Amino acid sequence: MNRKESDLTEEFIKNASYRMDESLRMIAKCFASLTEADIWSRPNGHSNSIGNLILHLKGNITQYGIAAMKGLKDNRERDAEFEITAGFSKDDLLQLLKETVEKAKKSLSDSTPEELLRYREVQGFRFSGMGIMLHVVEHLSYHTGQIAFWTKSLKNKDLGFYEGIDLNTKNK
Repeated sequence: MNRKESDLTEEFIKNASYRMDESLRMIAKCFASLTEADIWSRPNGHSNSIGNLILHLKGNITQYGIAAMKGLKDNRERDAEFEITAGFSKDDLLQLLKETVEKAKKSLSDSTPEELLRYREVQGFRFSGMGIMLHVVEHLSYHTGQIAFWTKSLKNKDLGFYEGIDLNTKNK
């Protein structure tokens, strides 16, 4: 591996890991405001509870970021992620998600440039390792936004994701 490949690989891994950690941080802030009942409530019959979204994220991240990246057997039962209506506390769910993200970050950090470029079949799609991890980051971020929106709707409050940071600072 040449220096350029090494730098590019390290930069991709660092930024993907940072984005996953940011989503976890935001979800944890949401969970701090939510009750156990809030976790399993649904805004309507066509929406998922936050508990279902966490189980869905665990399943998706495991399928893509762990099993596909490491060449492990895919044991995901996707429909079951949305059928569960209770049985996990909010602490259990948050811990489950944290552990899953850590495993995905480990599979990413163990990846060589060749593994990041190698294509795999995942959930009927064909992606490189880099494409798989971009999916993991994007999918986690997407559902983090849903969890934040649902939390704000339930609690009618600013979640303070960026307290102490001036988001109006101009680029240099």
